[in-house]
Amino acid sequence: MKKQLLLVLFLLGGINAFSQKITLAPISDHYKELQTFSAAPNAQRAWMDTIKYPSSQYGGSIVYLLVKPYYLSESQVKALSESVRFPANSSDQVRNELDYMLDLQNKRTPEQIKRVEFLANIGYWPPINLLPSHLSYAQNLKDLFFESRELMGEDINAKNFPKVSKLLQGVMQDMRIMEFTIKYKLLRPRPYHLEPNLKPLTTINSPSFASGHTLWAFVQAFTWSEVALEKQKDFIALAEEIRRSREIMGIHYPSDNEASRQVAFKMLQYYSQNEIFKKDLSEAIAEWKSVSPTFTSKK
Repeated sequence: MKKQLLLVLFLLGGINAFSQKITLAPISDHYKELQTFSAAPNAQRAWMDTIKYPSSQYGGSIVYLLVKPYYLSESQVKALSESVRFPANSSDQVRNELDYMLDLQNKRTPEQIKRVEFLANIGYWPPINLLPSHLSYAQNLKDLFFESRELMGEDINAKNFPKVSKLLQGVMQDMRIMEFTIKYKLLRPRPYHLEPNLKPLTTINSPSFASGHTLWAFVQAFTWSEVALEKQKDFIALAEEIRRSREIMGIHYPSDNEASRQVAFKMLQYYSQNEIFKKDLSEAIAEWKSVSPTFTSKK
């Protein structure tokens, strides 16, 4: 009875403490510098404002517009999708972003290329998780736990942490919906559609804004920071590496990535109002406190 009471108090404490563990760091580095340039259209490059992401290159991701959110409400999805905008294609800001990316391209090293291409292949896709017979089922769950495995080892996985897995699956369903709702609402062309001298390491069959990789990197980092506060700095640092990798690859503007960081944090703020999320989070925290010492003590 005493143990049950302690568990209840712990769970309630987890709910009450939610949203106090993380804050959004101020915009910094080149993201801050690039935003000092005008985001307004520049008549000298007016042709650039006629360019949208080519409809002939749309991929199957557009079906996420039909998917229901998990923790977010539909009104919150709408509000989030309307909370961000990208600078005009012809703007001085975009011109400077493209020049920045050209400089990154000129400085790419073989080691960088290997790492960013590895990160590019990471991705959890909710529909795959519905089919245990799917050839990518096991890899999909590994990718769900990529950030924690990268930082704390292979034992931090869906099998050992089912409550954490449930939480992350819900967050990632919302994340994919947010990603493609924003992308297909705004139809921003990729950087290589505007700058012919950019030679991306790959091309992507969805619009540029906002970055999906950066969105999942930060929404997971923020969520994990609620579960494992002691690793918060490490999770944020990994998310930063992931967002910068998209610029090195030549497939995302810095403004795509900063917008995704902002949206990820706003998602967590909405979650603080959701009782189902708070319950799932509390159960994930309890599981982490109980089970993680078995594995993390080996490190």
